[in-house]
Amino acid sequence: MASRRNLKRKSPEEDGGNFVFPLDELNQDLLEKVLSWLPTSTFLRLTSVSKRWKSAATSSTFHIACSQITSRDPWFYMVDSSSLSSSFVYDSSEMNWKKLLTYPSNFLEKHQQNDSNFLPVAASGGLLCFHNSEKHEFLIFNPVNSSCRKLSSVDYCNTLCAIGMISTQESYKLYLVFGESPNLSFRVYNSTTNLWEESAVLSRKSLSCPAAESYSTDEEEDDDGRMLYFLGKCGNVVATEIQKTPCKQYSSIITKNGCTGQEILYFLNSNGKVVVCNFAGKYFFEYPRLLPLSHEYSIDFVECGGELLVVVLSEFLETASLRVWKFDEKSWIWNQVLAMPAAISHEFYGKKVDINCTGGDSEQIFVCISNAVDESCRYYLCNLVGNEWTELPACSVDGYNRKFSCAFTFQPRIEASV
Repeated sequence: MASRRNLKRKSPEEDGGNFVFPLDELNQDLLEKVLSWLPTSTFLRLTSVSKRWKSAATSSTFHIACSQITSRDPWFYMVDSSSLSSSFVYDSSEMNWKKLLTYPSNFLEKHQQNDSNFLPVAASGGLLCFHNSEKHEFLIFNPVNSSCRKLSSVDYCNTLCAIGMISTQESYKLYLVFGESPNLSFRVYNSTTNLWEESAVLSRKSLSCPAAESYSTDEEEDDDGRMLYFLGKCGNVVATEIQKTPCKQYSSIITKNGCTGQEILYFLNSNGKVVVCNFAGKYFFEYPRLLPLSHEYSIDFVECGGELLVVVLSEFLETASLRVWKFDEKSWIWNQVLAMPAAISHEFYGKKVDINCTGGDSEQIFVCISNAVDESCRYYLCNLVGNEWTELPACSVDGYNRKFSCAFTFQPRIEASV
């Protein structure tokens, strides 16, 4: 019988020591294609391996290859509860904290501006948006490649109530909503033209849904839009006006209508109602309030899988509960999606905690829970599919645990252009 052929691959020693790492044999285009599939954290570490790999970071063909990757595991840009600025992110792919090597400070120092006046307010794709409320200025920043761009100033006299951002691989738009209901207007910045478009008025839409019509009639009798006060369970006076952290003051989310592709912006007004703005149709309407005016609670909203979800932490019957809700426009009611296990949420009973949330991807919610009593902060990552809640470890630096009040979700895209 003929002997079988030895298929064992030769070792470098058996091959005379002339072993060559396969990637070095690839042409530049193919190498960049392979590197584009790596997680961003892995690629950044590997840039120290060779000059050739490092050069790919600035290659236009490498950026094109990266842009063809439809989605990357998100990073969460953390906002420090004391300084309102941060250089830390939580990497959901490697499940660890990272310190960013850059921050818009370098750009601001170059232009002789105070970075404390610029606060993160929105994020989309691989970009973050910073806002200077005093000078009505905006910065667009890519935390991965450190690129930064200051937009032209925009003049407005009405009260700014929402800032939203949406991006594609080639461009991005920044939406500003002004005024108080029912007198709302909006302006749009388009990166393609590098211009602010003219202001447009949003009209209140008459709701045709029977359930919505009956609700509107009942609510108008009880809610005239004025701020009310009531006595809380602990004996303190509580205002019905929603209180927000500085970075979440203009918080909003933008989704696209699955049928028409129209861009829809949602924001939470001072009375605790979700306001829905359709920019193509130039109209808005409001969802009903989730909880009564005289109920003490903390609320935030996120975008997951192109849908709006509302997260509420409230106290009832000597315990605390954290629940996630979704609104059904056909029946005009809020439906509970899931809830944090009672064994976890009960820990926050009576501690005056505040929640700030952001959507991770179509299946995740990142929740920051700040305790006003002992000034502690805890962070949870919720998997919506299995209702799995994972508490993240503290971000410890030199023996000190950093305290983050909120987070903004972005995809670590080295190719994202400002």
